[in-house]
Amino acid sequence: MLRIPPGAEVVIETLSQHATDDCERMVKGDPGAESVFHRTADAKAVDRRGAGPMDASIFGRGAGEGFGVHILTGPIHVEGAEPGDVLEARILDIEPRPSANPDFLGRCFASNASTWWGYQYADLIDVSDRREVVTVFETVPGSDWALPLYSYRWAPQTDPYGVRHDVMDYPGVPVDHATIVKTFGVMRNVGVPLRPHFGFMAVAPRETGLVDSIPPGNFGGNLDNWRAGKGSTLYLPVSVPGALFSVGDGHLAQGDGEVGGTALECSLTGTFRFELHKKNAPKKPYLRGLGGPLLETPQAFVLHGFSYPDYLRDLGRDAQAEIYRRSSLDPALRSAFRAARNFLMDAWRLNEDEAAALMSVAVDFAVTQVADGNWGVHAVIRKEIVAR
Repeated sequence: MLRIPPGAEVVIETLSQHATDDCERMVKGDPGAESVFHRTADAKAVDRRGAGPMDASIFGRGAGEGFGVHILTGPIHVEGAEPGDVLEARILDIEPRPSANPDFLGRCFASNASTWWGYQYADLIDVSDRREVVTVFETVPGSDWALPLYSYRWAPQTDPYGVRHDVMDYPGVPVDHATIVKTFGVMRNVGVPLRPHFGFMAVAPRETGLVDSIPPGNFGGNLDNWRAGKGSTLYLPVSVPGALFSVGDGHLAQGDGEVGGTALECSLTGTFRFELHKKNAPKKPYLRGLGGPLLETPQAFVLHGFSYPDYLRDLGRDAQAEIYRRSSLDPALRSAFRAARNFLMDAWRLNEDEAAALMSVAVDFAVTQVADGNWGVHAVIRKEIVAR
């Protein structure tokens, strides 16, 4: 655990849980990545990473079924942070992690997986052809674009422990490229504009014990909002002493919705500055009454809503299984509506009728993601309409 005072700047390296989609390009020769992903029949460098609890009776899911899929760097303990405060995490810079393999020096790689948990999987045109497809992209430092390199269909993988994975049970299953067929020249004449950002940024929730990294909530987490890039600031309500900030799930790009199951997953390094806003005297008045993640970009304030904003509390002891069964966009939109209304009323002193009118004529609501168990909708409030 790293301990820092408010105002400190920290450089944080993160690794993508999808790096094993192509170990040659995203793991080989990189001591940091190899120290996390190294795995043989006798040992796994990080034994439980991506494997969940061994006892399936705990949450109804057992080993290899998705708990802890993200590789997170943290926690960071911010001195003086107490429940009721607000932690400010300002993203000063983001850089993709270049390949350390001599065959690919000077290039960066990322992976997109259209998976069984993606929105498309239950709506394939040919329902008899169930498939998961991985597409590897490349970019070079200084470029504003990622270009598709090749794709492959997921083929059953047997991991070093002898467990067969007929589908991508969880990100991080090592892919043996001798078992797949690569298709080059995919998406001809297509380029993806880069939007480097961190999909996961969180403080520790108030609940104790194992917490699934996939569903986001009022503590932040797997927000998967592409606006969380360089120059933006995330504000999170503190629930435990020290706040305990963690970050990961780097993305080179993502569209609103993340409908295929993943973004353009990439190992990233970020430079952050952390500030602390005390409960009764926030340095920024618009943080009054903040009850969930608030993202500030140079142009806008972005409020986040979820199917269940406080699912760990509201869904009881089986919350981490129930959230996957109960999520829908209706309550997520309601949650985002309430978050935006409260923000306009608490921070900008509008009354309820004024807030409702302004949201209808000037606030944009959009689907953040339908891939993370606790589905998300966000509200974008342009600064020019409130900071006049």
